[in-house]
Amino acid sequence: MIHADDTTHPGGPVHPEDKDQTRPLSASWLAGAVAQALDEDLGDEPGRDVTTQATIAAGDTVAGRIVMRTEGVLAGAPVIKETLSQVAERLSLPHPKVELHAADGDHLAAGTAVASIEGPGHAVLIAERTMLNFLSRATGVATHTRLWVDALAGTGARVLDTRKTTPGLRELQKYAVRMGGGVNKRFGLFDCAMVKDNHIVAAGSITGAVEAIGRRFPDVPVQVEVESEDQAREAVAAGARFLMLDNLAVDHLRALVEVIRGLEGEAGPIRLEATGGLTLASARAVGETGVDFMSVGALTHSSPIIDLALDLD
Repeated sequence: MIHADDTTHPGGPVHPEDKDQTRPLSASWLAGAVAQALDEDLGDEPGRDVTTQATIAAGDTVAGRIVMRTEGVLAGAPVIKETLSQVAERLSLPHPKVELHAADGDHLAAGTAVASIEGPGHAVLIAERTMLNFLSRATGVATHTRLWVDALAGTGARVLDTRKTTPGLRELQKYAVRMGGGVNKRFGLFDCAMVKDNHIVAAGSITGAVEAIGRRFPDVPVQVEVESEDQAREAVAAGARFLMLDNLAVDHLRALVEVIRGLEGEAGPIRLEATGGLTLASARAVGETGVDFMSVGALTHSSPIIDLALDLD
């Protein structure tokens, strides 16, 4: 969650950097997500794999490696052991042995072995697709994120994720963004108020919206979406110190950033986020306008998967 430096004011400083960007993948989420995925594949517990259980003897063991088929940034490695362990538990089999050869966040070439696995054939082959589904999606997000990180290198701007995630997979996708070098913004609707155009209409003004949030939820940080100098000045006067600059051409964005930076002498630090219509081709030009962040929904809603495979020895 986002934690503001100053929770006494609804518009107090809020930095995405305040979030724990080194937080590991939630073990409780992972256990539940894997269990649900196995239910989808196997049916009611303990479930069955009619192909594997018919063609491989229950006592047979196998060994193999999970391999990168294409280049990418690894994310989701904890899924491997968790999935194998859950399958083994369901079928009352010994837990397969897992040796990791790479860590989440590593940029790996095609053909690189991510992990070696040895154990009961039923456990390994039944777990195969579930492991790879999680790994390929997470690694795809991390790889895509790294492209944005590299594009922004040296500009001072960092890439943020959004709430545009796959339902049920937000924990994994935001973890993958961190592994790719990106920054998590708010996790959900509960940990940061984001005042957008519809909220402004409903409240009557930016000031009205910020004040209403302060009265009802004084402990949460507030970000305000603005599209003009007048809106930016009103938001800062109302106490907001995190502004989202939405759908602005680069020249307009640069000019507005300069105006807002001029307010910092009196208002204190103001964090600025560019959003809307951003592409890798334009990333560097936007980053060089002086914004602190660029939010990119495509990190989690449009990243292509990275192909990984289980190759038996």
